[in-house]
Amino acid sequence: MLLLAAATETGLLTQLEQALPPSPAPPESPCLPLAGSSAVRRRLLLTLLFLGAAGLQRTWDLRGYTADGLALLTGRKQAYGYRYTEAFLSQVARADGAERFTDALACWTTHLWHAPAERSGDTGGVERTKQPHTLTCYIDGHRKPVYSDVLIPRGLIGRLGVVLGCRALLLLHDEHGHPLFVTTHRGDQHLTAGIPAFLARYEQHVGTSQVARMIMDREGMATDFLASLYAEGRSVITILQTNQYRDLSSFSDVGTFMPLSTDTHGQVIREVAPARIMLSREDHPNQPLCLQGALIRDLRRRVPVPPDPEETEVPPRWDSDLPREERTWWREGWQATAAPAKATMSKLIPIVTTEKTKTIDAIELAQTYIHRWPAQENVIKDYLLPLGLDTNHGFAKVAVKNSEVDKRRTRLEQRRARLKQWAQSAGKREAQASRRRERLRKTFTSRSKELYQELWAYQRTLEEQGVADHVLRREIKERKAVADAELEQIRIKEWRAYEKCNTEFRKQERYCKEQREVLRALEELNAQEKTMYELDHRKDQVMTVCKVALANLAMWVRDHYFPPSYAQATWRRLQPFFQLSGTITQDATLVQVELRPFNDRELNRDLALLCERVNQASPHLPGGRRLFFTVRSTCCVLAAQKVPKIP
Repeated sequence: MLLLAAATETGLLTQLEQALPPSPAPPESPCLPLAGSSAVRRRLLLTLLFLGAAGLQRTWDLRGYTADGLALLTGRKQAYGYRYTEAFLSQVARADGAERFTDALACWTTHLWHAPAERSGDTGGVERTKQPHTLTCYIDGHRKPVYSDVLIPRGLIGRLGVVLGCRALLLLHDEHGHPLFVTTHRGDQHLTAGIPAFLARYEQHVGTSQVARMIMDREGMATDFLASLYAEGRSVITILQTNQYRDLSSFSDVGTFMPLSTDTHGQVIREVAPARIMLSREDHPNQPLCLQGALIRDLRRRVPVPPDPEETEVPPRWDSDLPREERTWWREGWQATAAPAKATMSKLIPIVTTEKTKTIDAIELAQTYIHRWPAQENVIKDYLLPLGLDTNHGFAKVAVKNSEVDKRRTRLEQRRARLKQWAQSAGKREAQASRRRERLRKTFTSRSKELYQELWAYQRTLEEQGVADHVLRREIKERKAVADAELEQIRIKEWRAYEKCNTEFRKQERYCKEQREVLRALEELNAQEKTMYELDHRKDQVMTVCKVALANLAMWVRDHYFPPSYAQATWRRLQPFFQLSGTITQDATLVQVELRPFNDRELNRDLALLCERVNQASPHLPGGRRLFFTVRSTCCVLAAQKVPKIP
């Protein structure tokens, strides 16, 4: 009843009723749920909204539902059954209800937690206008597995650590952890691919708010993606991937490390320092992205020092640390000693931002990112998952292009085109080398003939002159050495051309062989290709909106009615209060609920304070009647505990 009153007080029920698609004309479908009266539509809408509050995961669970909670919330004697509720959900999904509900959720949550500011005008009268304001939000993706006999788009399920067919959700939380917006997509969609359209849609329907500062995990650490968001006027806070830095030497302008957190004994366990880093961009190599960051050094965790790239080329011997006289490990009696300990350093956690300021508060930047876990991850775990976020609704599907096979086919086609181009280039180089070798061979033959003819003519000339034999042999030998040296240079060039010809021929042969292997892989890929189906997310998105709206209602009730000690309470802690049994008495203006107390004294004190705060606020139910709580003062007495009266 308290959640129902909160749906009325916050305007959620009105927003969702206005977002319902219009009823079809009576002649078309007079007996369908969507064509019923406004009261019926409201009751069915409340049934979908409070399924999670009643402990039900999907509409199918209504078949075995025997409690009175949903009937009480919807104003009926008995809750709606599975078939009627499922028909209503299907009609809403087919009539563009998912888009309508999603837009209504964005408007309602933003107005609930970030109502636009009002200011006075400068003219004579008082003008009240809405002030656009900026938001600091946390964005993350969530994948919920879908087990199906057919192939559907797959993605990495974080909590399971496996790749499965799934649906992908994009979630937007504000800095206090309130879920503001959610959309459903294919399971293979990457976070960076969906964020631009996701933010544009949210801001388009909210109007008065803009996501100026966004925090996400390292999945969004893509340089070009960050540059595009910065060009839109948004600042992004994220964490570097491990392959984007090595150690402190990868950063510039590293400041002084300051304490960030301490343990119970006051000892510093984490320290942080400001720094900068330049990241290269593939599409714009001349325009690197400059990021400011906060380097967190975790003093409790030690990791190996990354090896120097120059040293990895020639690794040192395993016994290089031993003295020379102790390296005789092959001799008898050699005693082994412990290997030296590997150098370690404190774990480095680099948090970066695209904000362009002269000085940056490293502590504030680090705390902003660290707050992502309680503000988003814990809210998903403590509120959305218990309310059934991982439950799938609707498995209708249509055949689409197999994205996995298409990616592999594209890579193989590109490989085949490159191999064909390389084979043609190798053939051309082989033909050029062959022609050059033939030309050098002819040059060698003709030149050797000329040189030896000259040598023979020179020898005859010396013989005619009567030169002594030893002088003749010396002169001929010197002339022959000069000729052989000249011919040797030509022979070397010819041999190089021959080797070049053979090398290019082997390359061409290898490329042609790989082309056949690629063609075989393409044929096998085509033969083994499975039809991929894309799920219809409309019905699932409607239910996801209801679950996110219910989580916001629970947070709103917790903040407004529960004692201050429940400021961080989760759904599991609040659920016993929402499911308390009692007696309802109502008249034309008041609905009085007498609650049955807990068995725990501390919980009963909290319950009494809760009733007091609710009665002071005096919330209204959908019919306009006020809600009033009391706690039953008497406890039941068993028959065996009754004291018999003495006659």
